[in-house]
Amino acid sequence: MKQVSKILLPVSSTRNIEAAFTLGRNFIRRFNAHLAVIHIQADGRDIAPLAGEGLTGGMIEELMSAAAKESVKRSEEIRDAFQTFATTNGLEITDSASSFPTDRPTASLTVLTGDEPQRIAWHARLSDFTLIQHPDSGDEVSSSEALHAVLFDSGRPAIMAPRVPPKDVIRRICIAWNGSAEAASALRGVLAWASTAEKVRVLHGNDTYMQGPSVNEVVQYLAMHNIEADTQEFPPEDRNVGKGLLKACTDFDADLLAMGAYSHSRLRQLILGGVTRHILEHAELPVLLSH
Repeated sequence: MKQVSKILLPVSSTRNIEAAFTLGRNFIRRFNAHLAVIHIQADGRDIAPLAGEGLTGGMIEELMSAAAKESVKRSEEIRDAFQTFATTNGLEITDSASSFPTDRPTASLTVLTGDEPQRIAWHARLSDFTLIQHPDSGDEVSSSEALHAVLFDSGRPAIMAPRVPPKDVIRRICIAWNGSAEAASALRGVLAWASTAEKVRVLHGNDTYMQGPSVNEVVQYLAMHNIEADTQEFPPEDRNVGKGLLKACTDFDADLLAMGAYSHSRLRQLILGGVTRHILEHAELPVLLSH
């Protein structure tokens, strides 16, 4: 059975868009899938309740007009970037994800208006996974509304694109395992890539392990899917588990890391830090996350 047919890519601006487009192109070529690019325009009318007291009706209208012009400009920039990338890479453009052929890679761009996190979550629910454009700033990664909309409101996995376009297709995969339900969800989500990868490694560390299946049971599960994997225990780096995990990925020359996201509460990780937050802020390879 074909495991990946539709990939969602919400884009908010042209920042880091080339890396997201490149990863999306690699994915749809690998699976003969469809890349559904969406851009959510802000509704200028949403500004009025936020404008505050002391502003006249004319001033609010001026703010709404300026916001609308900026939104149109951003949409045009994204359309141009999409068209240029599709043309340069020979991608077939279709009208929408509902009319794409299933025997070759295709792409579409849809511009919508509304609440961005809500719209992204809705579309992600009917996508095999969602590719998230890297927000670039460390603080923005930790609070990325698009990423958290997918993780917490879609029931589907997300892949955070790196800042720099990847040079190669995904051949070597690391799977972070700590026995949690989140890690199990990520394990299931990465099977499509692991089934055709050259090398797969399951990474585990005593500092993050929870009650659950052992790493050896994970290897047995993968073997049932005809996926051969080895295991590696990794230590923290400078008492930082996330840093140690990324070093283990670098040592393996991994092209993709799959991991559960926010095994501890999101609020705790945002305030105190945590493995998920460190990975999001410092990873230089694509990261598949599931919650």
